[in-house]
Amino acid sequence: MARVSTYLNFGRNTEEAFNFYKKVFGGEFSGGINRFRDIPPQEGMPPLSESDKNLIMHIELPITGGHALMGTDAPESFGFHVNFGNNVHINLEPDTREETKRLFDALSAEGKVTMELQDMFWGAYYGSCTDKYGVQWMVNCNTK
Repeated sequence: MARVSTYLNFGRNTEEAFNFYKKVFGGEFSGGINRFRDIPPQEGMPPLSESDKNLIMHIELPITGGHALMGTDAPESFGFHVNFGNNVHINLEPDTREETKRLFDALSAEGKVTMELQDMFWGAYYGSCTDKYGVQWMVNCNTK
């Protein structure tokens, strides 16, 4: 089923932030806490430092009205520069690959593709972009 969620990027304190949100909203993390050490090795992927292995790759917390907050650590050692204002993405989860591509192509037109739309190791068809107005988007289709 299609849905929209909010994706938050943090330098190195995602776990702290999401434990705070969990106290505020209640509930449990959907799918547990996924850490960078859990990523299967991939060609061209540089080795992770010991300090980066325990960082959060993905976390999700259902909140009010069926909305979900999702998040990740995006430290400078990965080439990210998180600042207030660039740490939020609107995450779209369309029902089909075709709709995913349509949305991605439309949103990235005249904007900037930050990750090409592609099949990912977690089983999704995923891409990210910043639209021509500076809004950051992620599209993540979990159906084949």
